[in-house]
Amino acid sequence: MRRSVTKEKFSKVNQVEIMRSGKLALLAGAGCLAAACSGPSGDAAATAARPSSSATSTSTSTGGTSAAGTPSGAAATARPANGKPAGSDPVRVLPPKVSPFTYVFPVKGCRTTYTRKLLAGLPKSTIWAGKGCAFVAPVDGVVREVNTESTWKPDTDVGADREGRFVTILGKDGVLYLGGHLYSVTPGLKPGAKVRAGQRLGSIGNSGNALDTAANLYFGISWPTDPKYWWIRRGMVEPWTFLDAWRSGNRTLSPKQTVINVRKRVGALPKCTVLCVPRPVQKTDPQSTQSPPADGAAA
Repeated sequence: MRRSVTKEKFSKVNQVEIMRSGKLALLAGAGCLAAACSGPSGDAAATAARPSSSATSTSTSTGGTSAAGTPSGAAATARPANGKPAGSDPVRVLPPKVSPFTYVFPVKGCRTTYTRKLLAGLPKSTIWAGKGCAFVAPVDGVVREVNTESTWKPDTDVGADREGRFVTILGKDGVLYLGGHLYSVTPGLKPGAKVRAGQRLGSIGNSGNALDTAANLYFGISWPTDPKYWWIRRGMVEPWTFLDAWRSGNRTLSPKQTVINVRKRVGALPKCTVLCVPRPVQKTDPQSTQSPPADGAAA
């Protein structure tokens, strides 16, 4: 009897202990669950984000760790081998539109070079390119002058003839563009013809006073005047800033305002100041052309 009572008391004590243990486990589990829901913060967050060494052998499909101990699935943030974060490469943006006009580089389909400084004291550009390359209209406009014959002669060096074969167009922007030293002018091109930006006007060569040089395009920017003021037509505005822009893709940078500013400063019809006077024609002495008297003849 005593033995059974003792056994019964022992059994009740065990039940109480088991119930206490269960409550403690339940409270501990609830605490862990609350901590998991709120998530770590600060340094704890950084520590929790690191995979533990014990996780190297586990892998889940819901963003755990891979066999190598690195995050996988949705939890993975891949980085390139160079260590730069994704999307760090620069994004190319089109240049802003700065004028209502659209321009193209005046030489099409050929490799070109040019200098960014005054040449022979003139604000023009010599664009070096292969013979036969296309000279094209830099902007929409109307053909103004067409010269299909090269009449320049080195012994006279007449200024109006120096560009050899050339074409000028008056752009929609009000600017006059000259392309000289041409090998040929596009057949059928006449003054008054409307042209589009990029339309072929002629082939690059070395006519005029470029006769002893490699093929190139004489490119000048000015304002429209009577052809007798040839020194204006050959160029009044430094062109390389605009050539740089048109070649690099900024196709709306316009010389219009620069041309207006220069014209205001120097006047509509400034006098020629550089390479203005042709070489003097050497006259032959008439006496030097007479035949000497024959032997024995009277002097």
